[in-house]
Amino acid sequence: MPDLADPIQTIHTLQTQALDALLALQHLIDNYTPLHEDRVAALALQIGRRLELDAPRLQALHMAARVHDIGKINIPLDILNKPGKLSEAEFDLIKTHAQTSYEVLNRIDFSLPVADIVHAHHEYIDGSGYPRGLRGDDILLESRILTVADIVESMSEDRPYRKSLGMPAALQEISRLRGIRLDPAAVDACLQLCANEH
Repeated sequence: MPDLADPIQTIHTLQTQALDALLALQHLIDNYTPLHEDRVAALALQIGRRLELDAPRLQALHMAARVHDIGKINIPLDILNKPGKLSEAEFDLIKTHAQTSYEVLNRIDFSLPVADIVHAHHEYIDGSGYPRGLRGDDILLESRILTVADIVESMSEDRPYRKSLGMPAALQEISRLRGIRLDPAAVDACLQLCANEH
């Protein structure tokens, strides 16, 4: 039970429990996505620390990353896990997950902008992302960090529909997109972290 004498800790505990409940539901449907979210959350947190985000922003980033794909529970597994190229209609359905994630998380009264961070995790700084086509500083820095971590994890780990493309390919891709679609500072921090680990 949360310590009711500390209201801030109580709120944080209840919010974490709400996220844990959503993740438990997601595990019942799709074991891969929650594991992906855990790995993305760990990398995003490292990038955020390297960029010297303060404690509340790091907390919001970590919470958002843990559930950034929760909206995928609304997408059939045969489409989520389909090997090969998706049709345009299938990809359009996949893209709905960012909005669905936001709508689910926005029902929780977070003290931090968790739902907003998740909403923009597929937005690109050149405006070519989705669901709203946001640009540059209209995208929260936490979302820009989450986007970089998501790309690196997605490419460097095995997916249900394909084998890992490898960390070098993932780092090459974020380098290619640096300053075009991806936030330069977030990319640089990720490259530094990965260089230190290898």
